Parts: sequence; structure tokens; C-alpha cells
Amino acid sequence: MTKLVKYKILRYLNFLDSIGYKYHKSFDFISNDINSASLPNDLHNLKSTVDNCYLCEFSKTRKKAVFGEGNPNAKIMFIGETPTSIEDETGKIFVGRSGELLTKMIENVLKIKRESVYISNIIKCKPSNNKSTFKSEANLCKSYLFKEIELVKPDIIVTLGQEAYTYLTDEEQNLSMVRGQTINYRNMILVPTFHPSFLLRNPSSKKEAYVDMLKIKNLLESGN
Repeated sequence: MTKLVKYKILRYLNFLDSIGYKYHKSFDFISNDINSASLPNDLHNLKSTVDNCYLCEFSKTRKKAVFGEGNPNAKIMFIGETPTSIEDETGKIFVGRSGELLTKMIENVLKIKRESVYISNIIKCKPSNNKSTFKSEANLCKSYLFKEIELVKPDIIVTLGQEAYTYLTDEEQNLSMVRGQTINYRNMILVPTFHPSFLLRNPSSKKEAYVDMLKIKNLLESGN
């Protein structure tokens, strides 16, 4: 499939979203769904597609798209929200203070190397003008994220923050109501917890995040 054909398919999906058609709701990782079929079947070429994507407002003001990184066969996948300014500059995911804290959560609590997990975001480009609502951009980027999940095939997904949970699952529950729960999500286990940037602003919540990470550690050790 040529890049032009892929581009036209993504433009068509953008049109469907603009008229209110929620094509992501029925996405199936197993089937030959058009979202899956239209994107590369390896992470390297999928990253190249993301790097050359200009379908939404954010792509027009970004410096670098920020694709996921880590072990392509990871048992656990962390999903954040949007790139920060430093990530926009470097093209690297979860760097800076939030990245340092996430690394500590992974290595000090889960007792595994950061390189052994896979980390991605709902949105691949830094929001423009500090935009706080980005539903259309999230719905466009979902195709890329779903493909990452399909290719990595993690046993456990950890969503970091409210928006990561909401836009991945299409559920509206407040994070405080679902945080730390083990949720059956498309034959995987999903555990929502706080975003590291939230924990930096609210250190008192680190104890709750620690409990969440211990639960995830037990899931990993038990083989789910």
C-alpha cells in the first residue's frame, strides 16, 4: 500500500470523525479492520508514518512527533497523555522530571528496567497554545496507538492520568473512582493510575501510586 493511499485513508477517517462517526469504538485488534490494515505492521515504519503525519492542528505547530519507545515485546505498556515541551524538542517520550519519576516507579517498585517496558502517549504531538481539550486530535491519534498495542501485544496496560484512561477506553469515570483497579480491556488487563506530572504537583498522592505499582508488580509476577 502506497503512502498516498494510506494518507487518503487517514484523511477519510478524519472526515468521519468530523461528522461525529466514532469509528474507533468498534476497533478490533484481531480483525482486519481498516484502521489496522491501513497502517504499517512494524513499529519502525509506523513511527515513520507518525513522523510524517499532518492530519491535526497539533502536527502543524510541533517540532517533533513523539512516538512510543521501549521493548517491542513488552509484557507491560504505559500510556500517557501528550508530549511536553522538552519531549517536543527531543522527540523522546517521558524525559525531564516526569520521565525521571516514571523511571523510578518502574525500576524501584516493579524491579525491572525501563527498557523492558513499552511507553507511549495518546497523542503524538505537543498540544498547541496550551490547548486543554483535544478530543478530535485524540481520536485521530488513536489509530496509531491501537496499532502500537496490536504490535506490542502487552499483557498489562497502565494508563497514566485521567485523559489517558478516558481517551483509551471511551469511559467517563473520574480517575479517583477507577485508580488502581484491574479492568478487563480487550483481553488485556488495564490498570489506571496517576500521571507522574500530577504526582510531582501532588506529592501526597505518591503513596496511592505506590500501592497501584505494587499491584502491577504482583500481576507481573503472577503471570496475570
